[in-house]
Amino acid sequence: MTDLLDVQGLQTQFRTREGIVHAVNGVSFKLKEGETLGIVGESGCGKSVTVMSMLRLIPSPPGKVTGGTAMFQGKDLLQMTSDEIRHVRGAQISMIFQDPMTSFNPVLTIGMQLTEPLITHLGMTRSQAYERISEMLKLVGIPNAMERLNDYPHQFSGGMRQRAMIAMALGTNPQILIADEPTTALDVTIQAQITDLVKRLRNDLGMAMIWITHDLGIIAGLAQRVNVMYAGYIIEEAPVKRLYANPQHPYTLGLLGSLPRLDLGSRKRLTSIEGIPPILYSVPTSCPFSPRCRFAIERCLHENPPLIEIEPDHRSACWVNPGSGKER
Repeated sequence: MTDLLDVQGLQTQFRTREGIVHAVNGVSFKLKEGETLGIVGESGCGKSVTVMSMLRLIPSPPGKVTGGTAMFQGKDLLQMTSDEIRHVRGAQISMIFQDPMTSFNPVLTIGMQLTEPLITHLGMTRSQAYERISEMLKLVGIPNAMERLNDYPHQFSGGMRQRAMIAMALGTNPQILIADEPTTALDVTIQAQITDLVKRLRNDLGMAMIWITHDLGIIAGLAQRVNVMYAGYIIEEAPVKRLYANPQHPYTLGLLGSLPRLDLGSRKRLTSIEGIPPILYSVPTSCPFSPRCRFAIERCLHENPPLIEIEPDHRSACWVNPGSGKER
């Protein structure tokens, strides 16, 4: 498979009253055709800012992309004109946002909002767009689709709004679908339905996908590769099965330790990661996880580790081998 997306050295900052927050610090990753990449980490680690920066959706001010490239089909998304990037967003790269309750304009009908990308990007007439989007609503499991297009967002439940958002994202047959924690605001049963729906549509349509979440349990059955983020850095990257079987960063160990294990039953106590993530008013010169890490050594307090190859396709940004507690 060839690389569909190649992000290298992405950096994003936010100017605040207290100082400049270094939200994303040299993030690099690739996405292959038809692949699903998971990006995981706790709130504030830079997951959403990374993809929003790539698509030029960071409000400026206060935000600013200060470095890096994001190559898509031979062109750098970060260097495109406003018109060029507008034709990529929603057409070739679509995004499902986090909160279905606030993703729609409350004073416009669902039909007007769902058909806008088809009219803008594909040049469809309004009647053609309504026909196409009604087919997509049926595909995502909304009954009486054509009649529901005349409804307003408040007439849809949270799960139905998220299904409608998925229908809009897929209506233009994008090459990449980005899902930014699309099940966070939904109850558990609806979360499972939405996850299964997206998985089925991905397989049927053959598109590449980036799934952003704080829940490693969702990623286990969805992605082929995982990037774990902390404090604006990718601190571990690996194929999903290898990451679960052999985690190499203490933060990844902590995330996995907080998940219930059915195979161990009540014998396995859930663990937590003590402390809070740092607010990066300056680029760290030490490992940003070291204040919370039980494996930290002297070197961790003075040098920020790069991603070190552990085995083919598996890299970790840690000076210590958590399995032995010794320096690599």
